[in-house]
Amino acid sequence: MSRPFVSVLIDTYNHEKFIEQAIASVLEQNFSPSEFEILVVDDGSTDRTAELVKKFAPRVTHLPKKNGGQASAFNFGVPQCRGEIVAFLDGDDWWAANKLTRVVESLAADSSVGIVGHGIANVQRDGSHQVETLAEGFRFTAANREGALLFRRRGAFLGTSRMTVRTELLRRIGAVPEQITIQADEYLFTLAAVLSNVQILPEALTYYRLHAENLFQISGRDFSKTRRIQSALSLLAASLYERIVNLGIEREIAETIVEYTRACAERYRLQLDGGWSWETAKTEWKLYEILHPRAQVSHRAYKRIILLAALFVPPKMFYAAQGSLAQSSLYRRLRARLLPIPGMEHIKQDRDAPS
Repeated sequence: MSRPFVSVLIDTYNHEKFIEQAIASVLEQNFSPSEFEILVVDDGSTDRTAELVKKFAPRVTHLPKKNGGQASAFNFGVPQCRGEIVAFLDGDDWWAANKLTRVVESLAADSSVGIVGHGIANVQRDGSHQVETLAEGFRFTAANREGALLFRRRGAFLGTSRMTVRTELLRRIGAVPEQITIQADEYLFTLAAVLSNVQILPEALTYYRLHAENLFQISGRDFSKTRRIQSALSLLAASLYERIVNLGIEREIAETIVEYTRACAERYRLQLDGGWSWETAKTEWKLYEILHPRAQVSHRAYKRIILLAALFVPPKMFYAAQGSLAQSSLYRRLRARLLPIPGMEHIKQDRDAPS
């Protein structure tokens, strides 16, 4: 049986250091040229990205546009995809050799599955790999209470370089609000999870590169980048909630789906603008409950003590102190020995790289 034609959509902005490796990892997939196309949406790069992409013509189509952010890149590229399936890749990441085979097989096996994700190898700046794969809850839909609870802890397995979506489903979702300049992938994979079944494969098939230019990585006190992220997350949560409710989903379920994104936006707001001390405690406890619902009693008690202290200091002071402690190697060693941060039981971690 023939495989469905696949469109690989690579979004890129000033990735001259990385774009060749991203494209090469797609060309090396076990697919013949007649089975897939590669489209690179160049979001107004000002470095040598365009020149490097054009070296791969005619196998790769370069789609230049004015810089507008990730949402505008998706809105520009998705309508030009000819495939039955669209596999997304950021221009600074790359794929394992069997990525396309595995995701296409999964979609072909069950027509109710609209989006497939998988594990990830986080590539540190020293070249080491921290692999994260899902240990449980591989299949769900976010359209009910149980699935919504599963979904909000599994977004890391559905991000840009991990998500493969049926084109028909992308058409139902439609355009991403273009003010969402970063995290536009979350808009797509959230609605895909509401409108269809999700399948997450139990292996790491993407290398996710951590580097200084990454738009969602914050190093030091970069207030302008923090502001940009806070604004994007706030808009994302509001846009998703409205759209999910308009799809006929109960408001309680819609709130559950966007709760984590909204709380993250609130944390950044408190860091930047301050607020009431009780807002810090409320926000931090909400994030803790979402990320560590099965934490030991001792650690939950410790967290409550920390947040009780937060009630007596302004939010900016609390987060500044938290950041300083996080930079202290002595503090990290003591925490690891005496009261380690609880792991997330649904995620398996190791240091191996994907095949």
